[in-house]
Amino acid sequence: MTRRRRSRGFTLVEVLVALAIVAVSLGAGFQAAASLVDNASRLGDVTNAQWCADNYLANLRLAKQFPGVGDSEFACQQLGRSYTGRVTVRPSPNPNFRVVDARVIDDGGRPVVSLMTVVGRY
Repeated sequence: MTRRRRSRGFTLVEVLVALAIVAVSLGAGFQAAASLVDNASRLGDVTNAQWCADNYLANLRLAKQFPGVGDSEFACQQLGRSYTGRVTVRPSPNPNFRVVDARVIDDGGRPVVSLMTVVGRY
């Protein structure tokens, strides 16, 4: 009498295929997590830059002085981080108004946020 032996378990090929699937899934998960961290960091930078530009334009309105045409720069600190802004004041078709564009840039000179408003003569 011969006995048949039944093997139980997985073959080496099945184990390697399962490991490959797990490795690809983990790689995609890590990439997604890194993307979420980058997006959260970018959102914080954009929010801080928005506050800088808003504060500058609010101070311009509160000064109640008609801004002169030209370009200038300003510095701002929000939540311990320094930002640089560039302001461009242009005339409008109505001489009683000026168009003010405030752009906050990052360390590489790339724009983070841009706000534009119209300031009237007081």
